[in-house]
Amino acid sequence: MNEYEILLLLDPDLDDERQGEVVARARELVESGGGTWDLHDAWGRRKLAYEIDHKGDGSYHLLHFTCDAGTLDEVSRVLRIDDGVMRHMATRRIEGSPARPIAVAAPTRDDAVAASDVEAEEQEE
Repeated sequence: MNEYEILLLLDPDLDDERQGEVVARARELVESGGGTWDLHDAWGRRKLAYEIDHKGDGSYHLLHFTCDAGTLDEVSRVLRIDDGVMRHMATRRIEGSPARPIAVAAPTRDDAVAASDVEAEEQEE
């Protein structure tokens, strides 16, 4: 059995109950296939870089689980045909990776000033 994660992008117009049903269906498939469910991290509604089906926002969910490849194929198949799922991407988790994702902070204003100072010095040389 391998450890996998799926980043799930759901339609922002779905209510919380329907989003829960999509995640519960994925969990049910993993557990019925002999796998274990490790984590469901709801990231919430975020702005998309580009529109998908004329929608500028999406609701993100990160799913961590352990299963065999056949079960992963079945979960991906079910997500592909669900109308509430805009996109999903399944990847194999790296051994020894943290249980929860580590957020990377946006650069601070001081970082931007330091970067512009370095660029100015390089141009002077």
